[in-house]
Amino acid sequence: MPDEIGSLFLFEKLTPEQLRRLCEAGRVERYEPGTVYTEGDPATCFYVMVEGTVVLSRRVGGDDVEVARTSQRGVYAGAMQAYLGDRVPQVYNNSLRVTEPTRFFVLPADTFADIMQDWFPMAVHLLEGLFFGAKSAQQAIGQRERLLALGSLSAGLTHELNNPAAAAVRATASLRERVGKMRRKLRVISEGAYDRETLAGLIEIQERTAERVAKAPVLSPLEASDREDLLSDWLDDHGVTEGWRIAPTFVQAGLDVDWLEQVAAAVDEETLPGAVGWLNYTVETELLMDEIQDSAARISHLVDAAKQYSQLDRAPFQVADVHELLDSTLLMLSGKLKGIRVAKEYDRALPRVPAYPAELNQVWTNLVDNAVAAMREADGEGTLTVRTARENDRLLVEFGDTGPGIPAEIRDRVFDPFFTTKPVGEGTGLGLDISWRIVVNKHHGSLRFESEPGDTRFQVLLPLTAPASGHPQEEPV
Repeated sequence: MPDEIGSLFLFEKLTPEQLRRLCEAGRVERYEPGTVYTEGDPATCFYVMVEGTVVLSRRVGGDDVEVARTSQRGVYAGAMQAYLGDRVPQVYNNSLRVTEPTRFFVLPADTFADIMQDWFPMAVHLLEGLFFGAKSAQQAIGQRERLLALGSLSAGLTHELNNPAAAAVRATASLRERVGKMRRKLRVISEGAYDRETLAGLIEIQERTAERVAKAPVLSPLEASDREDLLSDWLDDHGVTEGWRIAPTFVQAGLDVDWLEQVAAAVDEETLPGAVGWLNYTVETELLMDEIQDSAARISHLVDAAKQYSQLDRAPFQVADVHELLDSTLLMLSGKLKGIRVAKEYDRALPRVPAYPAELNQVWTNLVDNAVAAMREADGEGTLTVRTARENDRLLVEFGDTGPGIPAEIRDRVFDPFFTTKPVGEGTGLGLDISWRIVVNKHHGSLRFESEPGDTRFQVLLPLTAPASGHPQEEPV
């Protein structure tokens, strides 16, 4: 056995004494076609192929995806990180099977770890430093990426909240002014020669006017312009000064010439201008209150979207509606989406799915951010298509963009940690890596993509039901 084992490239530099110890500790085993070990099982052995054919695969969602197939003598797999001991979970990171009768040199994991420590102490220290250093850097940069994303989202949310808040402040100031003028106009009217019946008629018209404002139709620009001309002419003909200024407000409120005729019938010709002015303040007041209400509703909607996005008031794991998650993410990212057309193609018949919603929102954020960056790099514009559908027993969420596509030479690296095509300082290269681990490791789903110039699609596939354990596996991401 020593001669055969010593001919393998992994052991060819060993001394005769080292080779003897290796052969005493290990054994050569023959495996018939089938599984040698399964991903996730305790890693008890280190395998070096002597002859045969091996296939390595990874579990992605509900599928076993082949990652390597070879007949090269000396290839190795199994407990390759045994030298790290209990500091990391010692489980098989992939599945190994053979397609023909195959012989392996099998070394127990504990023995492999002892040999590494005895023979290559410096190499072990370097490997440990590399492993834990990379892990620490990945965690630090991942946290940094989350903070950068949070800062970007906060800036976008602040901008979105500022618009309705500023509108509400302006409308409140205008409302205060209009109410003051309306009180003064009412005092002027009350000092006139109005009998009780005339005043009652004016008040009734005022109430009906407020009702019409709430039900005002939406007119096209051409329709609104034509109606403004008619109202302006009517006001001029009846001695109302600055009819051109009042007419647009009346049109916005849904009022027309017939309504003005009712006002004219309720008062005499001399007091008509004052009555119209008073009712104008009524209309302006109603419109301003509508604006304040719309602004407050917009702010409330944004706050609800922020809560939905962050899931601050919800359980980490729950049965969630992906459309609610997608909508909250798109709303939170609306500042980044300026100039980008967003097309939603939702299958609303899809069921809710078991998930960690806050982390899925992070996936949506990363995928949307990458799509937008690709389109900005091309011509600054484009279309982001967000589609949901059912694909067999899984729910599909697809993000499509009209950017330049992913070059063929880097497609195999897009999910690698720290790989990025963005300029230095603009990307950490962990967005897709984090997304992959959230989808695959935590939700037992899959993340894949298709790309060609003008059509790139990242697809997330999520199980429709929770695994037998009751919920997806909790793993650090």
